Amino acid sequence: MTETTVGIGGAADTTDMVLNIGPQHPSTHGVLRLRLVLDGERIISAEPVIGYMHRGAEKLFEARDYRQIIMLANRHDWLSAFCNELGVVLAVERMIGMEVPERAVWTRTLLAELNRVLNHLMFLGSYPLELGGITPIFYAFTEREKLQHLMEEVSGGRMHYMFNRVGGLKEDLPNGWTGRARATVAEVRAHMDRLDDLVMGNEIFRGRTRGVGVLPPETVHAYGVSGPIARGSGVDFDLRRDEPYLAYGELGDVLKVVTRTEGDCLARFECLLEQTHNSLDIADACLARLAELPPGPINQRLPKVLKAPEGHTYAWTENPLGLNGYYLVSKGDKTPWRMKLRSASFNNIQVLTELLPGTLVADMVAILGSMFFVVGDVDK
Repeated sequence: MTETTVGIGGAADTTDMVLNIGPQHPSTHGVLRLRLVLDGERIISAEPVIGYMHRGAEKLFEARDYRQIIMLANRHDWLSAFCNELGVVLAVERMIGMEVPERAVWTRTLLAELNRVLNHLMFLGSYPLELGGITPIFYAFTEREKLQHLMEEVSGGRMHYMFNRVGGLKEDLPNGWTGRARATVAEVRAHMDRLDDLVMGNEIFRGRTRGVGVLPPETVHAYGVSGPIARGSGVDFDLRRDEPYLAYGELGDVLKVVTRTEGDCLARFECLLEQTHNSLDIADACLARLAELPPGPINQRLPKVLKAPEGHTYAWTENPLGLNGYYLVSKGDKTPWRMKLRSASFNNIQVLTELLPGTLVADMVAILGSMFFVVGDVDK
């Protein structure tokens, strides 16, 4: 792996090798390039080179009205589209001072947790695949399809749902949907054991991930890492519990913040897996609550031209991959003057500069896969 020359007296002089990993094809998690400097098979330094998928969403926010910007925010993390929409509408509603109907609050919470499960199942299946195990992704996608059918029946979309609106949701749930949702959630939960046993019971998987890519909590804080990756290093923080929004403040008896102290690849995977189980429990609690609510509106009536008053506000949510923040500045027009997006993957991926040096190239794939990022969420 190194360039070797023979010097005076027969001594071997070595030159560090620069190795580019990527940019990969868009059919992977996205187009990311890693610039590695190697000494033999050991990594000396690593630099994530980002921006291949940058589409200027933040600048486009300024040229779209408050209804249209939902579409832009929907797409940066394509595995968490509903949750992305949610942060935008929460920021606009906070700016306007708008109260959302209770039925919309609980439905949003339910759909956000189903979207969280969809996100996590993708990584629970694809991470073992990156380490050479092909079977788990078939199980993961089987369960994803069941939940995708639910989301598609509600919104008409499979990836970009476009179901949130300022003031609530696009429309009420279809007749009989909650019963079908309850049955699907129970079925997915029953089949999660297959994934648990298949992956967590595999000695090769545990051998490739235990003690590999240890991320100290100090580094988590220094880089603003969040989500399951931070909690895998013992950082016990989750906005749903610590600064509740939507209906999470009433779900304290169901919501469980999963943490580990090891900080390695295995700990991050365990957090993701256990959090998936908990999201299914939260979805059940939301369905039970919706069944108790009397019929009522799912959204607020809006003026034909929606304008936010002059000022600024900040809303943040616990997205599946970590903290998403939305800083909205308004000059009183129908379009934002500025909408700054703080995406979880952007901070999470920067920590690779600290995590990869000193490790072997063979472990790089295990570490990179355990970071659970979407490159669109990095590049925005």
